[in-house]
This record gives sequence, C-alpha cells and structure tokens, in this order.
Amino acid sequence: MKAAVINQYGDRNELTVVDTAVPAIQADEVLVENIATSINPIDYKAREGLLQRMFQWQFPVVLGWDVAGKIVAVGDNVTGFKVGDAVFARPDIDPIGRNGSYAEYTAVKADKLALKPVNVSFAEAAAVPLAGLTALQMLQQLQVSAGKKVLIQAGAGGVGIYAIQLAKKMGAYVATTASQANHDFVVGLGADEVIDYHTTNIQDVLSDYDAVFDMVGDVDNGLAILKPGGHFVTISAALTDAQKATADKTVREGWLQPNGKDLAVLAADIAAGDLKIVVDSVYPLTTVGIRSAHERSETHHARGKIVVQIKPEENGGE
Repeated sequence: MKAAVINQYGDRNELTVVDTAVPAIQADEVLVENIATSINPIDYKAREGLLQRMFQWQFPVVLGWDVAGKIVAVGDNVTGFKVGDAVFARPDIDPIGRNGSYAEYTAVKADKLALKPVNVSFAEAAAVPLAGLTALQMLQQLQVSAGKKVLIQAGAGGVGIYAIQLAKKMGAYVATTASQANHDFVVGLGADEVIDYHTTNIQDVLSDYDAVFDMVGDVDNGLAILKPGGHFVTISAALTDAQKATADKTVREGWLQPNGKDLAVLAADIAAGDLKIVVDSVYPLTTVGIRSAHERSETHHARGKIVVQIKPEENGGE
C-alpha cells in the first residue's frame, strides 16, 4: 500500500510517500480502506519529534489520526460492523508508529469506530474525528451547559469550529477569539461575541466566565476571566504547578480519549444537520501533496480542516 512516512524527525521535507505493508489486524480490529484522512496540528509536532517523551516510535513512522473509509476485513471478535461498512474513526496511537492514517489502509479497534453519516463525503467525515471528539470531550470536562458562559479560543480553527457549534447546542453563551477576517465566519457558526486577538486582550472585555477552552496557550488571561468555581482546560500548553493550584478554579490539561460512542454522538448531529463540517483545503496522498498539507497546517491560518484525499470518492461518498 501507499503511505506517507518519515524516516527521521524533522521538517515537512521528511515526509515521503512510499510502498509499505498493509497492517495486520487483531481479533478486536477491522481493516479500513481509507478514502480520506486529515491533518491536525499534533501531526507536525509529532513529525518534528516533540512527542518523543510520550511515544517511542520505530522508523519508518506513518503519521495521521483521522480515518474515513470502508471496512475490508473484520477481526474474529468484532460485532456490530461488517465488511463494506462506511466508517470513520480516531484510532488509538500505535506504540511503534506504523499504523497511522496517512495510508491506504489502517487497522482500527472496533470500539473506536462509528458509521459515517450518509449525508457527508468521506473527505468531510475525515475532518471530524480528532477535532470533533476533542471539542466534545473538552466541553464535557468544562461542564458546559445551558446558560453557562464559555470562552473558546481560536474559534476558526479545526477544533474551535466544532466547539462553538457544540457549546451553542448545549445552550451556552459563547465568546471566541478570531481575526477580523474570520469574524463573520465564527458568528455564522453561532458565536455570540468575537474578540479580535490582534487588537484586544480578553481581560479587557470579558469577565465572570464559567468556562474557558484554551487552544492557544493563553493560560493566565484565561484564568483571569474565570469566576470562582469556574473550569479551565487547555490542549496547547503545559500548565505550571501554580496554575494548576489556582484557588477556587478547576484547571487542567485536556487529553482526547478515542471513543466510538462519542463519535457516534457527533455522527448523529451531523446526520441531523446540527453540526457543520468545514474543510479548508484538500490535498492528494503524494509526497508533494502531504508536504503541502503540512505547510498549510503550519501557517495556523487554515479555516477549518485540511483534508488528504487518498482515493476518489464514489457515488457521492458512498
């Protein structure tokens, strides 16, 4: 199969599409023939070697953690899914780094799978798992609910787009940060208030918030606008002991837990038309394509998700 690999840590020029072995599946896994995957900021951080403390990978490494495709083989212990099912998933991270989604096939544990909504393409479905699950689970950790005030940093980014929509669905008042160019875009997603981070400090305009979802590392400002008893979670900063111990506030680093049941919740919202998918750009699974996709991700200016089309869509995505 074709896969984009790195043979050492470094810049995007380390990414090369090569022929490699199709992964074998365990009894609790399925083999997915990937139609599309997507790029996440953690991908280039992993490529640069910034996750070595967490994962002891063996080169060549196949990156990628968003799967959208069709099941072509099913393990002996798998129930609920069959060959031919159109699915999407955020698989577990392979401890040796071989089973990423920048590839024509990925082995996925069945409990991480959900059926793809029929009203979206595989390319659109690939834009959901990691970012959508992160948004849903972090909002749950923040205890967002009807009437609560929540700040979502970086509202036009891959996670922010889902977080705004989900927080509004939960009944919250949503403030977000975005550039002036993205003001109307995030309002269209449901944001009640938009702060231009180029010109305005959030402390100058926000206070007494129930929850802050930080995706830009602006920890101290986020903590400053929280009310007593408020909740803060970051997915982009390592908190200091002093920040974690902030009085009368719950402060934590957030980590995604791959979960097929949570993904099925998102799939239902998508099927009902309650959750919009935004694709920034699409690249092919070629050496030039995957490097260009990483280059786009590293600009931090993508509006929505960057998708890699691995194989052509058929019959409108089915």
